[in-house]
Amino acid sequence: MTGKRLKIALVGGPMYDGLYNRLPLFERETGCAVEIGAKLIHPELNDHIVQVYTDGAGDYDLIVTHNKYAPAQKQWLLPLEEHLSPDEAQAFLPATIRLATIDGHLMGLPRNIDVRLLYCRRDLLEDGRKRRQFRTEFGRELDVPRTWEEFGQVARFLSAPPACYGTLYPGRFSGLFGTWYELMVMAGGRLLDERNQPAFTDKAGQWALGFLRDLHLTWKTTPPNLPDLYYDDVARYFCEGQVAMVTDWPGGYHRYCDPQRSAVADRFDVALYPVGPAGLRRVYAGIFMFAIPRSVRDLPAALELLRFLTNEENQYFEACQGALAVRPAVQRRVEAEARPGSREMRRLQYLAETARDSMLEVPKTRWYPRMEDTLWQAVQSGITGKRSVEDALALAGRQVQGIVERG
Repeated sequence: MTGKRLKIALVGGPMYDGLYNRLPLFERETGCAVEIGAKLIHPELNDHIVQVYTDGAGDYDLIVTHNKYAPAQKQWLLPLEEHLSPDEAQAFLPATIRLATIDGHLMGLPRNIDVRLLYCRRDLLEDGRKRRQFRTEFGRELDVPRTWEEFGQVARFLSAPPACYGTLYPGRFSGLFGTWYELMVMAGGRLLDERNQPAFTDKAGQWALGFLRDLHLTWKTTPPNLPDLYYDDVARYFCEGQVAMVTDWPGGYHRYCDPQRSAVADRFDVALYPVGPAGLRRVYAGIFMFAIPRSVRDLPAALELLRFLTNEENQYFEACQGALAVRPAVQRRVEAEARPGSREMRRLQYLAETARDSMLEVPKTRWYPRMEDTLWQAVQSGITGKRSVEDALALAGRQVQGIVERG
């Protein structure tokens, strides 16, 4: 491959960038140069891919995409089943291959499974004075919240702004949509009904938006600039000791544990998500995957890079940073190395349990990105008080109905 060059588009951020530092190894092994043409946070990457390929200017040989956006991009992606052996696909968790398959075609190879866990400041929950005060105020022990009602109580109790807020969640983009979506489903709601009509304006949708609004606007348990914050900001606030509880993906776990980057490295613990009003635990989930666009100029070289980025060693590298591996062999290796009874062992067990029992997927439709974009903006208008909860969801319902009708 000496003298060859591949141009790629990547999702960027602390939980993803480590893998890209291993690209020089591929270049040395193959003699093929790799040019990073774009490295953007996920919403911006999706917008970029849509823009350049809609304009006819897309010239990438490999991209990162996501199962929720790939249906809207499939016309630009190369089906892989004819170019990979059955054994290659079978090395991944079947659920991830199912998510990467659109209309019967394998559109990418999985990179990871993203499911969130609850991160809590153990030192605050175990503080003797706080525990006595909480018991007096709420009539129960201060502990990791098991329900979202308890979560709201603990967030209010631990909130002491500006030094430390009770909680924080992404205030924009897909992160805000996903947070509202999982709460809505845990309250017994649905995004769409059997006819693909909006079903989220009911009591469940209102409860979810009302809860997020209370956390931010009524109880003021979140930073005032929440609408400007995204996933990396959530992690940063927690690592700086400015938030008591957050939910986050596994890929950034190494940052939480690194004393050089986290003021709370030895003062936090992880837990399963709280249960919603309907007695359900559901976690907004999906997979990132590496895909090859139809604009590829050197398919054999692109396939080699695809295999390299998803091979066992690179899966293990990302798993050591916190990611939930999509190769069972790698996940078994990571679990075997975890010390029994440790926070890491608990984290791995919680991730496996969540991925097995509580994954909340999104509809596989090409209009899903437009629906998500509409909904996060409506939810944001509700949590900030720009619109009432009912008006925000009603407006979103009308807009989503138009999106569905246009297809």
